[in-house]
Amino acid sequence: MKPHALKIMATPSASFEVRRDRVPVNNRWHCHKEAELIYIARGTGTLLIGDHTRYFSAGTLCLIGSGLPHYWRFDEQYFDNDTPIDVIAIHFQEAFWGEAFLDLPENNGIRLLLQRARRGLLIQGNIQSMVPSFHYLIHADGPYRIISLVTLLSKIAEWGPVTSLSSENSSICTGSFEEKRIHEVYEYTLKHFRKKIPLQEIAGIAHVSPHAFSRYFKLRTRKTYSQFIAELRIGYVCRQLVTTDHPIKRLCCEGGFQNSASFHKYFKQITGMSPLSYQRVYK
Repeated sequence: MKPHALKIMATPSASFEVRRDRVPVNNRWHCHKEAELIYIARGTGTLLIGDHTRYFSAGTLCLIGSGLPHYWRFDEQYFDNDTPIDVIAIHFQEAFWGEAFLDLPENNGIRLLLQRARRGLLIQGNIQSMVPSFHYLIHADGPYRIISLVTLLSKIAEWGPVTSLSSENSSICTGSFEEKRIHEVYEYTLKHFRKKIPLQEIAGIAHVSPHAFSRYFKLRTRKTYSQFIAELRIGYVCRQLVTTDHPIKRLCCEGGFQNSASFHKYFKQITGMSPLSYQRVYK
């Protein structure tokens, strides 16, 4: 279950890549040696990063360190050209500015930030002050590109609400023929998690026995398949709680839970609060 090792091509006139996407790209479980600073201006979906799962929406800002496997899986409507996304992604190698740059005392904050980013970082709070820098970088050239990126990373390094996403021992990017297998497992699960997925069924997607699949999934993701399903279902319910007025009982069924007891148990376990409290806090 190794991620696809993605090679990001730099242009002859630039030392790092800045890209604006209107349609989903890299639609698979992948990794790359470059760090990724990404801003979601429009779009919703599920982010799989290391051993962490969460929903994302417009306003999400993440820094993903070198070698950390991840998958920005946009919701189905964004694969229709009539519903575009808007994503600005910056990819850069940690040493593209020279081996000694991060060792300068003035850059200590950036160096520590990139070390923390190897678990994936979610930058929260009022991030609107950073958005113009992303738009500037799309069109900047010459040394102003580098200056702007350094400024942006310095601001994030000093930012208060920053959350680590994956655990410290998440799998690293090695590249393997196994990436196709885990990609198919994730794809199938993301499409069908709101219904019951028997172990025999998902094991068939992975082309292994149910027993072998359970061991395989736990070994590579550090969680059971049932835990993964529960995280996806709770994530779906959380989004519905803040975007709709549907009653909690209805969302429990829509999310794929067979009974309210297991729903409330997993909701409290994953979010740390009850569904009603979550709705009051975030809606």
